[in-house]
Amino acid sequence: MLKIAVNTRLLLPGKLEGIGWFTYESFRRIVHQHPEHRFYFLFDRPFSEEFVFSSNVEPVVLFPPARHPILYYLFFEQAVPRRLNRLGVDLFVSPDGFLSGRFKGPQLPVFHDLNFMHRPEFLPWMTRAYYRRFFPAYAKIARRIATVSEYSKRDIVRSFGYPETKIDVVYNGVNDLFSPIGEDLQQATRDEFTGGSPYFIYIGALHKRKNIGQMLRAFERFRHHHGQAFKLVIIGAPMFSDAEPEKVLQSMRYRDEVLFLGRQYGETLRRLLASARALLLVSHFEGFGIPIIEAMQCDVPAIVSDTTSMPEVAGDAALLIDPGSVAQIADAMTRMARDEQLRTALVEKGRVQRERFSWDKTAASLWASMTRCL
Repeated sequence: MLKIAVNTRLLLPGKLEGIGWFTYESFRRIVHQHPEHRFYFLFDRPFSEEFVFSSNVEPVVLFPPARHPILYYLFFEQAVPRRLNRLGVDLFVSPDGFLSGRFKGPQLPVFHDLNFMHRPEFLPWMTRAYYRRFFPAYAKIARRIATVSEYSKRDIVRSFGYPETKIDVVYNGVNDLFSPIGEDLQQATRDEFTGGSPYFIYIGALHKRKNIGQMLRAFERFRHHHGQAFKLVIIGAPMFSDAEPEKVLQSMRYRDEVLFLGRQYGETLRRLLASARALLLVSHFEGFGIPIIEAMQCDVPAIVSDTTSMPEVAGDAALLIDPGSVAQIADAMTRMARDEQLRTALVEKGRVQRERFSWDKTAASLWASMTRCL
């Protein structure tokens, strides 16, 4: 029997974001598939029983809550190694990439992206300083590294000099919830949320690297040149401070056509995505871009950036644009609004591309990486 500790501090009820979903979907499968092993889930605050997936999972709450760079250090360099050594674990797996320099056993981080190395201005100064100081050190002590795209694998090799042969690509999956819906339900969804108007949709954190300001400018340009009354639906919660979207919004003629719906989950999120004309993901930087494959699952085409991992994930099933060009984003929106033949072709290509991704494949790949560590 192996003793495997997992950093589960991002399993937060009702607040799962990208890495939280990766942790949830991967380990929900892994612990059931490997009942012969013992898993210790390390939380940094009181946990929800919904995350204790099986009888071979033991939840452990450590102090302090790791929500700030100083607390990161106390949690990962003091609380975590003390507990790992006490438990005598064989492997420490960290889905958010944080490791412990004071634990001498095998450690496997999942590095989702290295945006903090290339675009540090997207993060508060203390957070980026911590990441830029410690993540290169984590690479030095990691037995292996898992990452979510071939792009990120190459980036880790370039940025940290880590051996390519010790990096495993573990693609994200997509929730089975996401699937197409009928035209009647699509119209009912539009009636409920946008007064019946067609709309573009963005799903993700409201973060500087997500390029929300340029997306708003592009929507304004699109509405100015396109007669039909489209709306823009934005789903997600703020992450760190970013004043630019609010400034852009206040200057927009069509600001009332932009709807901020906060976090959405489950059937509501599925309906909103499946009823959209197209997904917008025009980020400056993504390690993967889960909404791209969620849209594919719903038979919704996407407009995505031509940078980092996004072309790899989208394949030929999306319109690729320069995230710095308002004109390119707006023109892609116009094409999606007017050209039904284009949309149909992209949906068909998405049905092929989406077969590359599933959480079952994610869990299997992550488990294979874990066993290679040992």
